[in-house]
Amino acid sequence: MNKLMKHLRVLLLFPLLLFVQTGLSAPAHVPAPKPVTEQVSIVPAPPSIAAKAYLLIDFDSGAVLAARDPDKRVEPASLTKMMTSYIVAHELDAGKIHLDDKVTISEKAWKMPGSKMFIEVGKKVPVRDLLKGMIVQSGNDATVALAEYVAGSEEVFAQLMNQYAQKLGMTHTHFVNATGLPDPNHYTTARDLAILARALIREFPNHYDWYKEKVFTYNGITQYNRNKLLWQDPSVDGIKTGHTQSAGYCLVASAKRDGMRLISVVLGTDSDRKRISESRKLLNYGFRFYETHPLYKANQRLTDHRVWEGATDTVAIGTPEDVYITIPRGEYKNVQPMMEIPKELHAPIQKGQQLGTLKVMLHDKVLVEKPLIALNDVQEGGFFKKLMDQVKLLFAQMMESLGL
Repeated sequence: MNKLMKHLRVLLLFPLLLFVQTGLSAPAHVPAPKPVTEQVSIVPAPPSIAAKAYLLIDFDSGAVLAARDPDKRVEPASLTKMMTSYIVAHELDAGKIHLDDKVTISEKAWKMPGSKMFIEVGKKVPVRDLLKGMIVQSGNDATVALAEYVAGSEEVFAQLMNQYAQKLGMTHTHFVNATGLPDPNHYTTARDLAILARALIREFPNHYDWYKEKVFTYNGITQYNRNKLLWQDPSVDGIKTGHTQSAGYCLVASAKRDGMRLISVVLGTDSDRKRISESRKLLNYGFRFYETHPLYKANQRLTDHRVWEGATDTVAIGTPEDVYITIPRGEYKNVQPMMEIPKELHAPIQKGQQLGTLKVMLHDKVLVEKPLIALNDVQEGGFFKKLMDQVKLLFAQMMESLGL
């Protein structure tokens, strides 16, 4: 019955078609294909890296520029402290703890083997100093003291670590302790460490600033950051070293040059010198042969699309997050963004609703694929607005079927 009434209304109003503007808008703009440039930038294979596993990614786009066994299970050693630091940053940001809070040092923290800040049992140490002792000096004692202060015990803190890992998408990681001391059930991968590094830098840039500090003195003892790249390359500002006999020498490094930030993960080299040289080779390779460009900001209006039977005739469309691309140097002129949106959109439409897909192409390769969302609500129109749109749409469909 509803379909019959709809067709009757259309027939009754058919004469009005001669006087009604169709109000059609073109489909969302899809850029015309660019002529294929014959000159294609040539990128050599990554350098040979003497490590059990490695990964090089762009910070903004997340693009993988070089990798070997990025999902291989490995021991993280003191790279674990990146997660401890990440959780402490969350607690500080939420106001649950403060940098000036005094932490009473437990016997367990004081007795921790391995690298130390040299805190003393029973003493009260500010969170600020413990963070520097963990980040700069890689102190296991400072790390356990922080874990106990945040969660009551290191065991409960390890549960928090695994919950945060799951939330971040670190699907091949499991933590048993806050320090990275060896345990068969304490493991991660190069890819998961890169995920953690991106989150740490993106979410807590002020906290991340501490990772470039080269020296820290506590209790009359001066220690130097084990990340020697901080001295060798001024573009490097982090992140963390790790070493145990079973894990080998590891380094997660990050550097920023001319607005482009890269993150390298090198795991299981045979010496401190090697983890530095191999990380440097990866970073230099990425900066030499690739470039990163911002394309669109989150919620930037990219196009307006026609909406039928709505209180308003159009909806603004954009992406829910910033869009970056990382490409071989010299290829930016060949990048083609394309929007795929259904020809007909009908109200109601809710803000944030996915309406299509953005694809960014380089030659025949999809660089980026992101959802396109509505940037505003479009409510259903009234009876006469909906009726008029039905007439317009029917007329448009008739003209299209006739090839007019």
